[in-house]
Amino acid sequence: MVPADVFRDQPVLTGDLVELRPLNAETGAPLVDTLVDMDPEVRRLTGTHRRFTREVAQEWNRTRPDHHDRADWVIVERAGGTAVGDCALIDLDPDNASIGYRIALTGTGVTGKGYGTAATDLVLEYAFTVAGLHRVALEVFDFNGRAQRSYEKSGFVREGVWRQALHWDGEWHDAVLMSLLSHEYAALRAEKDTGDAEGR
Repeated sequence: MVPADVFRDQPVLTGDLVELRPLNAETGAPLVDTLVDMDPEVRRLTGTHRRFTREVAQEWNRTRPDHHDRADWVIVERAGGTAVGDCALIDLDPDNASIGYRIALTGTGVTGKGYGTAATDLVLEYAFTVAGLHRVALEVFDFNGRAQRSYEKSGFVREGVWRQALHWDGEWHDAVLMSLLSHEYAALRAEKDTGDAEGR
């Protein structure tokens, strides 16, 4: 069990490749244009049918700090300070210490550079070692093999499918369900720490 307002004091998360800044009107400003004029491939990979106006996008950013049962971040690449996407812990179940995860990069120009995996790793460290969560889960569409491999690299385990969960361009697609549990994360972290120590 975790508090229902577990994300009241949401921090900045900093890694070698990216920094995650809590989403608000200021930090989210660079993402407004990419949400309004969403890259068609990002739209497909995220299964986003909805269209967003500038006003809706700005209001979404402005109100994120008011929601303490979720955590939203802007992904900023550290080398140049450019916002390259956003990620979030959502749908908190405080009684069962379980939560969902979602991530989206701004476009194909920033994919394949490790930003997504780096951001996910930072969120998982925070979720399990600071927020005290037991389970982090996500869904990814069956045609997005790159994302599935990235999630597996971060420790997520495939646990099933929601059959024909997305209708896109006249075809039905399954949503692959993946999750990571706190004891699995602890084992992965211990293994990484051992490897780092041996490499010194």
